Amino acid sequence: MSLVKIISAAEFMYDARTFLEGKCGAEDQVDVNITVNEIIAAVRAEGDEAVWRYTRLYEREVPEAFEVSKDTAKKAWESLKTSDPDLASSLSFAADNIRKFGEFQKKQLVNFEAEIVPGIISGQRVIPVERAAVYVPGGRFPLISSALMGLVPADVAGVREKILVSPPGPDGIPDSRILAAGYLAGADRFFALGGAQAIAALALGTESIPRVDLITGAGNKYVSAAKRILYGEVGIDLVAGPTDLLIITDMAFMNIKDTDLVLEAADVAAEAADIIASDMLAQAEHDPDARSRVLVPDRGVGVLVERALELRLPRLSTKETAAASLEAGGLIIVYDSIEEALEIANRIAPEHLELHTVSTAEWVRGLKNYGSLFIGSCSAEILGDYSAGINHTLPTSGSARFTGGLSVRNYLKTVTTLHCVRSEGYVHALTAAKAIALAEGLKGHAESAAIRLKN
Repeated sequence: MSLVKIISAAEFMYDARTFLEGKCGAEDQVDVNITVNEIIAAVRAEGDEAVWRYTRLYEREVPEAFEVSKDTAKKAWESLKTSDPDLASSLSFAADNIRKFGEFQKKQLVNFEAEIVPGIISGQRVIPVERAAVYVPGGRFPLISSALMGLVPADVAGVREKILVSPPGPDGIPDSRILAAGYLAGADRFFALGGAQAIAALALGTESIPRVDLITGAGNKYVSAAKRILYGEVGIDLVAGPTDLLIITDMAFMNIKDTDLVLEAADVAAEAADIIASDMLAQAEHDPDARSRVLVPDRGVGVLVERALELRLPRLSTKETAAASLEAGGLIIVYDSIEEALEIANRIAPEHLELHTVSTAEWVRGLKNYGSLFIGSCSAEILGDYSAGINHTLPTSGSARFTGGLSVRNYLKTVTTLHCVRSEGYVHALTAAKAIALAEGLKGHAESAAIRLKN
């Protein structure tokens, strides 16, 4: 049995929906929603008591208290600098890059006032939210980097109170490396809390857990469902599904002129295929529902990639997870033209999109839907995951069609202002408002304009 499917572009487009759907079907999602709604209702009614109950039910460890002192997090950071100086240095490097990138983003959002017409002065103010929580998954693969990705942009934005929330580990507190990264990134408070009950407590507030204005960070399907259901009572960044990657390559990158050579695995072509395979496996090892796909210009190239995957997989300590992911949804799609490849890429709207082509300008112009674009084979997706400064919390499941990833902007509110003075433009604006209000049948609105016109 092949590790991945090799299909034509026509096959993909004929049944794209089937190829793109994950394992979590509608029936499973209904069950998840029922459970999460029960948890939310209980937390709303009972507060801490419900949070403790669901923590004992769902978490492997139960903390002595939900809140972890900032001094504990500080000690975790100081200890990490001694016990694993390479990791501490790497986290500092990544945090600095995330901060620099966030500061550039913040500069694009400015306060302004502008006279739209004489007497009508409109403007905007950019204001950070007061209190934000960053959810950091724990478990078998504690996502240390997610603490940086969520907290550093919040700090750059100027959020007054930044809260790190992560499930308790064996000692009843979050993974010490997550606490250390949170301290480095500027968290003000820390909580040993996980699952849908964590999201409900943060959105609604309990006796010991503060109500927040915004929750960011990815989690499992129960966390995602809780964020989706509670959106409106609390702000969220996005609803994350299974992670995914699409790689596009061309014949020039593979250094192949005669496609017959592909099947003989010429050295340069084999090396290029190996790079692609390594990135596909890096994505696949996240979760059995993760999706790794590649667009290739020739079936022979697809065979090379498939061979490279089969050679690399046994060397991974995470090979069972990666194999399950590739067998369930790994795809090698053979395209006939750039236009066809672009159409498929924009249809998939991947979370991560790698461009392994020699010439990139035409491709970049045509690519519209992605969470992050990695231009050239040097621009490995793992750099976006960890250390290059861009954020790794990105839209999944095709939602890159309409949204982007987590950034400083998520922690900022853009609010508008209006200042009017009596003038010709002011009279014109009132007259227009009165006419539109009357057309809508809202006489009180019209009279609000009319009294100002009379005066």
